[in-house]
Amino acid sequence: MISMLHRKLLRDLWQIRSQVVAIALVMAAGIAMFVMSLTARSTLLRSKDSYYDRYRFADIFCHLKRAPQSVEERLAAISGISVVSTRIVAGVSLDIPGMPEPAQGRLLSIPDQGPAPLNDLYLQQGRMPDPNRPDEILAGDAFCRAHQLQPGGEISAIINGKRQPLVIVGIVLSPEYVIQIQPGNLLPDDRRFGVFWMSRRQLAAAFNMEGAFNDVTFKRERGTNVAALIDAIDQILEPYGSAGAYDRSDQTSNHYLTDEITQLSTMAFLAPTIFLAVAAFLLNVVTSRTIGLQREQIAALKAFGYSNWDVGWHYLQFVVFMAMLGTIIGALGGIYLARNLIVMYSEIYHFPMFAVRWDPAILLGAISVSLTASTLGAWIAVRKAVRLPPAEAMRPEPPARFGPTIVERIGLGRWLPQVTRMILRQLERRPFKTSSAILGIAMAVAVLILGSFMLDAVNYIMTFQFRWAQRQSLSVGLIEPTTPRVIFELANLPGVQQTQSFRSAAAEISNGHHWRRVAILGLSQDTDLFRILDPQRRPMELPPEGIVLNDKLAELLEVQPGQRVSIAILEGQRPHRDVLVTGVIQEFGGLNAYMSQAGLIDLLGETEAISGAFLAVDPQRLPALYRTLKNIPRIASVTIKGAALQSFRDTIAKNLLVMRSFNIMFSVVIAFGVVYNSARISLSEQSRDLATLRVMGFTKSEVSGILLGELAILTGLAIPVGCLIGYVLAALLIQGLDTEVYRIPLIIERSTYFFAAVVVAASAIISGWIVQRRIQHLDLIAVLKSRE
Repeated sequence: MISMLHRKLLRDLWQIRSQVVAIALVMAAGIAMFVMSLTARSTLLRSKDSYYDRYRFADIFCHLKRAPQSVEERLAAISGISVVSTRIVAGVSLDIPGMPEPAQGRLLSIPDQGPAPLNDLYLQQGRMPDPNRPDEILAGDAFCRAHQLQPGGEISAIINGKRQPLVIVGIVLSPEYVIQIQPGNLLPDDRRFGVFWMSRRQLAAAFNMEGAFNDVTFKRERGTNVAALIDAIDQILEPYGSAGAYDRSDQTSNHYLTDEITQLSTMAFLAPTIFLAVAAFLLNVVTSRTIGLQREQIAALKAFGYSNWDVGWHYLQFVVFMAMLGTIIGALGGIYLARNLIVMYSEIYHFPMFAVRWDPAILLGAISVSLTASTLGAWIAVRKAVRLPPAEAMRPEPPARFGPTIVERIGLGRWLPQVTRMILRQLERRPFKTSSAILGIAMAVAVLILGSFMLDAVNYIMTFQFRWAQRQSLSVGLIEPTTPRVIFELANLPGVQQTQSFRSAAAEISNGHHWRRVAILGLSQDTDLFRILDPQRRPMELPPEGIVLNDKLAELLEVQPGQRVSIAILEGQRPHRDVLVTGVIQEFGGLNAYMSQAGLIDLLGETEAISGAFLAVDPQRLPALYRTLKNIPRIASVTIKGAALQSFRDTIAKNLLVMRSFNIMFSVVIAFGVVYNSARISLSEQSRDLATLRVMGFTKSEVSGILLGELAILTGLAIPVGCLIGYVLAALLIQGLDTEVYRIPLIIERSTYFFAAVVVAASAIISGWIVQRRIQHLDLIAVLKSRE
């Protein structure tokens, strides 16, 4: 049986049903972001852990020049190492049918019989290669999707200087390449980089590696010290040209995947906090106003024997209903959005299957979060109702104190129309209510800016990276550093207009106990195809000695210009030297360090050599250049700037823009919800005064002008405040999304501020139109009845 309080609750909710729906939608936006982010995070984390465990993803990795197979026994004898898996890895140039530009591939050996001890493969289609056939390979799923290749498809590769046709007999996935990124690049490009596997016998024969290996992975025993194991491995493999062992946290694919999971955690906390804070604010305002209008009802309930607990629980139920409505809508919306987000992730991250499971704990967490936010938001108002003595509740609220406004006191009042003076008096007499309304609308502006500025940031990154800093058409990397004479050969290739050579070297840069393993890029300064830009975006000339770090690397090393860092080169003679940091530059991807080419060669202690070159090419002659590059055995990689730009759009930019569309959708809901609630609350508070003015002879237009003018002033004051809050929130968000893989600059264009202002202004106009229709139908007799 429904109690009297329950019937009252339903009537109260029905009377303000439009406000209930608006508040529920604002809360639903926060819950949807919470559910979407945590569900996607849980799916990625569960898929990663399951995949790594089942297919034995390695803990430690190391690449070297060449070591005899007998060294494997010494590695296996290291205390704390449970599994050692040696293999052969080689980079090759590819010629793909129907694709004019060259592509690069990485060939990895697999055992001739049985599964690999570590980093085992998941066979999606086809079969394993025949160890007696030199032309059979397995291909990664991402590359095959990009080229629509099936088992039986053929590609050509330059293997040890010779062109060899290869037949794809199977399509596979590897835990080592959940996301495929070419060494030296920051983003995946599945069309131009592929990973392939060949039987060890055939790959060893192709590269003269019989009885030897040049890559090794390890599984460690649980609880062992990783740093100690890496030191022991390096001591054994250093004489064989080791580039230094590293654990799975620095493994490229795992690093990218872990960063994405971290960012989802940030989104699950920051965005819902903002949305739910706005919802809690609205709940506080609506509940306070409802309790204020029902003072006599509260007194009557207490007079009839209802306890303070009964009254308090009644109004908490009022709040809980809106919270649960918002939670249900938000949870359903979050599940739908999470499904779409996971579909997008399936195009970037390659698992045998995504372990999608709708975790009840996430839904329980959403309920807890919404109830906590709503209860905190309405607690002060509910406590006021509980503490209100019956005798006091029977009296109407004390009237507001009247007096001239500031505008009138300074003598400007006589120049203002009567309606404007009434609006200003209403706003000034209730400073807390006015400030709260401005803050609420300002939060709507701020959230719109927060949801939209990502596009500005993405456009800035693309302009900075691919127009200002990198002005080459493509870059060419060589298999081994070689004499500078090769730059003249590259300059004479078809269509090449300008060249800039570089030397790169793998190094470990440290400052005290802070260290990172990076590639130092030494640039020649005869041209400016690849430019280093200072904080004012001016080209920076690299000093003959010293090193320039990007801002993220300098932050991780805790170093400033003028300090020295320790550099240990991980190739050749492996020199170790302290070098002065001469500058720190802003970049938005990876950890990068730069030196002059002459300075790096001096640090290496070698004769002059280059690792590759940046080329400016006549666009009309690119096809001829591509054909030539495909047949040059010394070339290890070709990176095309246009392809890198498209890869950026297809990965990071696409991800950010999808999140932006979600944020804007939710932000528009908040904007309308906040503005509409402000208008409705103003109407409910002033309905008696407005009706009195109508009886006194004011026209409907004049009465509507008072309320709508108040809403216009509040909105006009809130927009600049919201722009400032939006800037601060954007700064907080990019701090949460700052990773080693990429960073987002704090760039907010005027168009974004304008967009937020227009949306809020439009919400105010629509809300004003709805409220104005209610003013036209005010029941003057009912409103003006005296309260006994």
